[in-house]
Amino acid sequence: MADWHTTVTPPALARLLATARLPEPATARRPAYRTLAGQIRLLVTEGRLPVGARLPAERELATALELSRTTVATAYETLRGDGYLLSRRGAGSWTALPEGAPPPGDALRPVPPDEQGRILDLGVAALPAPQPWTGQAAARAVELLPQYAAGHGHYPTGVPVLREAVARRYTERGLPTAPDQILITTGAMGGLHLVQRVLVGRGDRVAVEAPSYAHTLQALRITGARLVPVPYEYAPQPRWDLEEWQRVLRGAAPKMAYVIPDFHNPTGTLIDEEQRRELLAAARAAGSIVLADETTAELGWGVPESTPLPRPMAALDRSAQVITVGSAGKLLWGGLRIGWVRAAPALVRRLAGERVYGDSGTPVLDQLIAAELLGEPLPDVRAHQLDRLRATAHAFAAALPEHLPDWSFPAPPGGLALWVSTGGLSGAALARAGEHAGIRIAAGNRFGADGAFEHHIRIPLTVPAPAVPAAVERLAALAARAATGGRLGAADEAQPLAI
Repeated sequence: MADWHTTVTPPALARLLATARLPEPATARRPAYRTLAGQIRLLVTEGRLPVGARLPAERELATALELSRTTVATAYETLRGDGYLLSRRGAGSWTALPEGAPPPGDALRPVPPDEQGRILDLGVAALPAPQPWTGQAAARAVELLPQYAAGHGHYPTGVPVLREAVARRYTERGLPTAPDQILITTGAMGGLHLVQRVLVGRGDRVAVEAPSYAHTLQALRITGARLVPVPYEYAPQPRWDLEEWQRVLRGAAPKMAYVIPDFHNPTGTLIDEEQRRELLAAARAAGSIVLADETTAELGWGVPESTPLPRPMAALDRSAQVITVGSAGKLLWGGLRIGWVRAAPALVRRLAGERVYGDSGTPVLDQLIAAELLGEPLPDVRAHQLDRLRATAHAFAAALPEHLPDWSFPAPPGGLALWVSTGGLSGAALARAGEHAGIRIAAGNRFGADGAFEHHIRIPLTVPAPAVPAAVERLAALAARAATGGRLGAADEAQPLAI
């Protein structure tokens, strides 16, 4: 059990229960205690109640819900029997997940080249390189390369021309930035790992959104950090639960808060400036570093051009300890492996000094290509990539309700994926079945710090729009078999993609 956990008050749990809509057959002619247990179970599996949250005492909850204490006690006992509640006499009851819950698969790893075209890859959310701009930028970078080839080629802070381009882009987005505030890294994950390695020690608490980016959660676990998940609010639209964030920052005093405010991975949520300011104020009061992951900040395919985007978090509270990680991989091409960290110059120098023991620098040619793409071609490149994402999002919005009417998802304003609730179907079970049917699926429990979100999957918007109808038909067939416990026939396994 976690060493720090949220205490859920009776009014707070009552508000959450009011939003926990069970399927109609699950509520018809059922005793009140079973409905209450089902609602709490749903809140836990959807990540809206963190694993390890302390629930109200039976008498207090009965009063808040205007139920008998016997009803609440029986519901708690049902949850204990199912593995969703742990209790200790005199200490209270905490939410849990059953032992033996299905582990997440490896669907976030790219499909090997020899399997592409045969497997429907719904695991990796990454765009192909935009052409012709990438080829043109590469040709220009090759022309410039001799200027750098006379030296050793090691640039621990990055090639100056790329640091200047990244700093210029931050300034254009409303955050004045100098090149000495930029550290170029080998991919955004390289930047995230470096910041975590330098600033987070084994046993330090890190507050994270629930859900959050799966690879970062795993990287934090590897460093020995203790994750403190903070659930999202989902009504009327996904957004930070600031009351819970304030409670966590005040009570857990985490060393760091890791957030994705711009077109969040996996939900696509865009956080407004008012919420950003409030979270930054709470982090400053708690003495917590804010690590803002802005790798998807340029992907507002659903935001009208006339609507200004929120400024980067570091622009809203200069006195807070805000470190930003960005990437060329989400908008340009992941194959470039270009990321960056924006921080105070002293921290940039410290990170660069630590970096050389495991990574002498990012490939120079890749940096030169990225610098070219972040220059004059950027508006055209961005428009091209957003058009592609928008077309795929519209195609999924049409096909999913037609073929999978029990599934639902919030309509995001941007990002690389849809966060899909599978109507009670296990995402991990879908992923396992998909391995035999030629469909790679990213199960929702990969994106929970504590294994929650079992009834979700992430669907990437990087599938070509013309391929979406056939992809959803295959996904629906797989879901139908998984829902009935049916086995896949030989004719269903690993069929080529018809796109």
